[in-house]
Amino acid sequence: MVWTITAVTFFAVMGISAALLYAFLPKQVGVAGRVSRFLNPVAVEVDEKPAFREKQKARISASLASIGKYLPTSPVKYSSSQLLLLRAGYRRPTAIMALRGVKVLMPIALVTLAIVTRFYQQSPYLIPMAAVVAGYILPDFWLNFRVRRRQRQMQKGLPDCLDLLVICVEAGLGLDQALMRVSQELRIAHRQLSDELQMVNLEMRVGKTRLEALRELARRTGMEDIQALVAMLIQTDRFGTSVAQSLRVYADDLRMKRRQRAEEAGAKTSVKMVPPLVFFIFPALLIVVLGPAVISLINQLGPALK
Repeated sequence: MVWTITAVTFFAVMGISAALLYAFLPKQVGVAGRVSRFLNPVAVEVDEKPAFREKQKARISASLASIGKYLPTSPVKYSSSQLLLLRAGYRRPTAIMALRGVKVLMPIALVTLAIVTRFYQQSPYLIPMAAVVAGYILPDFWLNFRVRRRQRQMQKGLPDCLDLLVICVEAGLGLDQALMRVSQELRIAHRQLSDELQMVNLEMRVGKTRLEALRELARRTGMEDIQALVAMLIQTDRFGTSVAQSLRVYADDLRMKRRQRAEEAGAKTSVKMVPPLVFFIFPALLIVVLGPAVISLINQLGPALK
């Protein structure tokens, strides 16, 4: 019995030691990488090879960019599409060309689909034209959807960002250092907002002034809350008022707006439940409740009616 307990204890200790050694091997297994990213999310491993998915995305983007060069466009449309791509989070130089490549391939794919499925036979001229127009417009709709979704994600993290800014500024940090610290702290919880603040820090390091970097942040995000925050910071810097007090007041106001948005969404729930209730739940309830009674009436009154 003693030897059995000793053997079980020995193997348990060896197993736990092997598991810990396997988990914390430097840069060899996925566990160590995840732990290191959690402990230091800003650190980037230079020698790490890009994943297979990233390689495929880069190849597809390059292929679409090579196709998009053949699509003519106006400078105004080019700048607006580039701004939408920035707001959607696509900052690569080839992103605009890749979008134009999608606009070239999508109409061809839809027309080919209509021909293969013989759907064009219902209207040989109207359906191909509609397929071409839809294929050219659908990428813009998808890009606008991506912009709105990213703005909603940043809007959710903005109150937390302001609270951290207030804490950092009241602790004695300057606004530039506070923005850098907040971008590091929000790296895991709110990745999109962290990227935008990191971009502000990089622009200030390159040589832009704080006002120019903040104005660029407002233009790049296109959010009313961030535009109001940037205007407040610019006025605070211009008139020399307390940054911490201004951030605290704006954080309270933004938190109230978030609570009001939540209350508005809750008030809309009852209205949004009406179509499912009317078209799906009530007919099923009527069938379950009145079905047996209708069947009984048919069985009893059917012979009499005949």
